[in-house]
Amino acid sequence: MRSVRPGSNYHYVVIGETHLASRVCATLHAGPHAIQHLARPRDEDLRTALSTRPHGVAVLLHDDVAALRYALALAHLSPLTPLIATVFDRTVADELSRLLPQCDVTSPADLVAPALAGPCLDPAVVAVQRHGDLIRAVRENQHALRAEDWHQKPRARWRTRANWALRQLRPHDAGTRLLIVGMLAVLVALMGDWAWLAGHGHPASEAFFDAARVVAGVGPAVAPAGAHAYHVFAGLAMLGTVAFSALFTAGVVDRMLGPRLIGLVGPRTLPRSGHVIVVGMGQVGMRLCVELRSLGIPVVGVERDPQASAARLARNTGVPVMTGDGGDRHVLERLRLGSARALAAVGSDDLDNIAVAIAAHGVSANTRVLIRAGQHEAIAETRSLLPMGTVRDVTGMAAAYIVARLLGQPLAGVVAHQDDVFLQNPDDTFSRSVLSAQARCEHLSANPSESVSTISKIVTWKD
Repeated sequence: MRSVRPGSNYHYVVIGETHLASRVCATLHAGPHAIQHLARPRDEDLRTALSTRPHGVAVLLHDDVAALRYALALAHLSPLTPLIATVFDRTVADELSRLLPQCDVTSPADLVAPALAGPCLDPAVVAVQRHGDLIRAVRENQHALRAEDWHQKPRARWRTRANWALRQLRPHDAGTRLLIVGMLAVLVALMGDWAWLAGHGHPASEAFFDAARVVAGVGPAVAPAGAHAYHVFAGLAMLGTVAFSALFTAGVVDRMLGPRLIGLVGPRTLPRSGHVIVVGMGQVGMRLCVELRSLGIPVVGVERDPQASAARLARNTGVPVMTGDGGDRHVLERLRLGSARALAAVGSDDLDNIAVAIAAHGVSANTRVLIRAGQHEAIAETRSLLPMGTVRDVTGMAAAYIVARLLGQPLAGVVAHQDDVFLQNPDDTFSRSVLSAQARCEHLSANPSESVSTISKIVTWKD
């Protein structure tokens, strides 16, 4: 990005009708710049906007495919115009960066994940940043933010292994409960029959063979003469196995047909203590889970829609995701909120996040709560009045970074502390970002549903 001289009047183009695009547009308009905001431009609209030779273009969309298409079209129409585009998928982002060196490809989820992970680990940590094997923590020191090396206190190896063992075969819904109960009941019948026969002088292999016949429902191979008690036991075991096998089969079928977002064994089992609960597995929630796992913190996600794309992606990355409402007391209790390190309510709806925070305080008042805000103007303006947890304006942090990059400022990251957003410079110093108090620009309709259906338009603001 080319640097901008203070006081200069430049022309910028913002593409998208997202909250982020609106916040970026409003902030740029607060300075001495001319802004063209295009909601969903056609090719001729792009040609018209680029004919004025803008100093920079920002493509701020939720759809990665659309962002890729606009970035390629802009690069074709004006190869020398600096671009910044938001792309969530890292494969697409890496390819776009390779194809268009003049394009700064980022994602709001990537930008804010370190600032969200920090308070989840420690209330005194503003952000946690990874640079290869080096982990840096941003803290407040003498009324200023400073980055310093961070070392997590190692846990005892036996405790880690014990927690891992206790997580295995832990039922998390009705289907897995049927599966585990049926399987354990069949195993109890098998081992009981084997112990009985082995204790009465049968060879171990023969006793196992006869016990397996009982559990399979075909009866003992040869019932011991006069063993009336064994006859009764074997008969009850065969009858009980019919019911237990039905339970086990029902659990298997339910699990095979379901999304299987939580494992019964292995790394995707539900953690029991010291974990972070992430409610809302959208782009921000998914990136936060990946960030926490890279720091060695157990994490579990909560998502209402099991078919959500990020929830399916979590399965490939080894993040367990429970299907349910994060504001449901029963769900929070099943996730052991009282033993959790923190809860992060990072859904796309601010009001839902507030509801989750209130429910979390009702279940465990001592558990740290992190709340994502920034989409709802009333909540964003009164976030300092919310006593239930740490509030992070995700849209504001992303907007501050994008505006600074459009203005040509080199950055290493963005963090939030109290009610302010700070830009991290390459030398690890921090400067306060000046964001527009107006969260929505005048280009978009006051009704979000109407703005989505409007025809692409170009509106220019000039001082």
